[in-house]
Amino acid sequence: MPASGTGRCSSSGGFTLVEVMVALVIFTVSLLGLAGLQAASLRDNQVAYLNTVASRLVNDMGERIRANREGALAGDYTVDNINGTVSTPPADCYSGSCGSDDIAATDAYEWLTAIETQLPSGKGRVISNGNVFTITVMWDQARSGASGTGCNSSDPDDLKCLQIQVRL
Repeated sequence: MPASGTGRCSSSGGFTLVEVMVALVIFTVSLLGLAGLQAASLRDNQVAYLNTVASRLVNDMGERIRANREGALAGDYTVDNINGTVSTPPADCYSGSCGSDDIAATDAYEWLTAIETQLPSGKGRVISNGNVFTITVMWDQARSGASGTGCNSSDPDDLKCLQIQVRL
């Protein structure tokens, strides 16, 4: 018989409290990382959506200008709601006959209304230079309260701008 005190040591099978705490810390950090990825994904999806809407609206006005060549060449597509609001068109061109100037006014009203309702702090401008039209859509992409209209991407106070030129 073995002497007392010379017995076998048995090793503990299982986790210690320290191991459990380390595993919980690693698990918590990974969940925080996943939450950050989800937030970044939502933000980037919103930015992509606003860019898509702006692109569609810029192209929409370009097509309206091309469709009303007579009104465009007469200078009826000079549009700007940057320092004001959208004015109601003088005629209802859907139920009657309209001249090219009334069609241009209706196009401007519908386009500017769409910009204001679909983009945060949305603004639009069309500048005519003979047969070349510069179409600009501006919006507050970061929703930071930006209101500058200089289209300077490095200035956080300026609205985000998308601009194309249409030549007739």
